[in-house]
Amino acid sequence: MFVRQLFDEATWTYTYLLADEQSKEAIIIDAVIEQVERDVKLINELGLTLKYAVDTHVHADHITASGLLRQRTGCQTGVAASEGVECVDVPLQEGDELHFGAHTLCVLETPGHTSGCLSFLTEGMVFSGDALFIRGCGRTDFQAGNADTLYTSITEKIYTLPDETLVYPGHDYKGMMLSTVAEEKEHNPRVKLGRQGFVDLMNNLNLPMPKRIHEAVPANLKCGLSKES
Repeated sequence: MFVRQLFDEATWTYTYLLADEQSKEAIIIDAVIEQVERDVKLINELGLTLKYAVDTHVHADHITASGLLRQRTGCQTGVAASEGVECVDVPLQEGDELHFGAHTLCVLETPGHTSGCLSFLTEGMVFSGDALFIRGCGRTDFQAGNADTLYTSITEKIYTLPDETLVYPGHDYKGMMLSTVAEEKEHNPRVKLGRQGFVDLMNNLNLPMPKRIHEAVPANLKCGLSKES
């Protein structure tokens, strides 16, 4: 299996393309609509068949390319079942598995940034979306986010993975590309505060709302398309 980490500079979003090298079946995680031509070009250059376009959550800062990728490639789309996104092909929940070639992507429910956040686990790698960043985490002040819930998701779900598990975040704002569970246990300053300290910090960040939240969330509830299809 190979993994390609792609970046959208405008929103600091990482998109991940995973593929089985024998069958050429692939999954893309958190695709950004403005980068769809880049992603389709790469998929075609590598001779891949895109089976799934999945999102870690209903994003507030960018519009997903999942629906457009479905139109372009015939893939299936997926997001958390709890989000009630009617246009998705595969509503995802804890324990679900997505197969591509000889490989399996396992679904972990890791809510807290929003109420419907997922992480994806495969072969010593966790794609943690906005639950866990490198030395940070996603905010918890909109879309039914909850700091206490996020602390539980990080410490009782992601941190229980083997220490050597690679952590691939949904965003990074400081030029970091990946970490490990062991590194984050040791060095993530927010989580190291303990539950109450974490909750107090997250509840008092006082950040401005994402610039595109009023555009992005409604669009993402329609798989990024102007009309559900």
